[in-house]
Amino acid sequence: MKRALTIIFCLVLGLGVSAQEAGTFAPQGTQDFSSGSIRYIQDTTVTVQNVADINDYDLIGINYGVTYSQMQFNPPLKQDWLFNPLYVSLTYTHYLKLFQYMPYFGYQIGIAYGKEGYRFTENKETHTIYKIEGATQAVMDVVEVPFLAHFHFDALHFKIMANAGLYGGYRRTITRTGPNVTPGLENAFATTDRRPDYGLQGGAGIGFIFDPVEIHVNALLRYSWSSIYTPDSSPSIYNQYYYRFAYPLDVNVMVGVFFQLTKRTGRTSKDLKRQARDIVENGWELYNERTEGKDRE
Repeated sequence: MKRALTIIFCLVLGLGVSAQEAGTFAPQGTQDFSSGSIRYIQDTTVTVQNVADINDYDLIGINYGVTYSQMQFNPPLKQDWLFNPLYVSLTYTHYLKLFQYMPYFGYQIGIAYGKEGYRFTENKETHTIYKIEGATQAVMDVVEVPFLAHFHFDALHFKIMANAGLYGGYRRTITRTGPNVTPGLENAFATTDRRPDYGLQGGAGIGFIFDPVEIHVNALLRYSWSSIYTPDSSPSIYNQYYYRFAYPLDVNVMVGVFFQLTKRTGRTSKDLKRQARDIVENGWELYNERTEGKDRE
């Protein structure tokens, strides 16, 4: 008989915990339990408080977008944004709590394939278009690996995100176009060109959550700390009065589809196993402790 009562109380306790996760009903007003029923003296309005604690959970997803590229030249050169309709990345994100309390942080790593480059336009004063190695435009394919600190603020089906960090990459290929491209360099790097790429990344975005799938829309700013050629080495831009360099500056706009690898809200498998073990091991004591705690509240 005692075992049967224990099983019944465990089932009731489990249903009570599930109901608490789904929503906490908090009647407003004074309650009287002396007669065995709830009597509202002031106000009978019932408010619902959703309980949706964010777990330390993982995401993996793929992004697709476009890139707008320029170069920070010294000396400054007349140019326009270069549009490249291809940016793809595979991203892993781990969310965690700061001090085991604030669920707004995490980190993000991945691998990305995109493009960077420049496109010179006519100088209205001199009516000339600048050239590097005879090219008025150059596009480089770049593979990069970012590592970013991540911030997020979650609602039930919506989140706001921001991230910042470093990246390292490599310029794989180059395509130069123009009327007088140096022979042999149309699709080849010059000896003065620099192929390693590294720098700073940061951005912001929004997410739409349909557990276990999330749709993210992000804008990312990428500033390279690696000039596309060795400073003061290119004969096509020779000038003894300038320290010459060209640092890529890119803006990526992308949409991503992400899949939750672990549970975002509610009890995880680990939590449920621990709860079941506590109920089996402690039985009445655990139930009484939780009941007394709720009465005190």
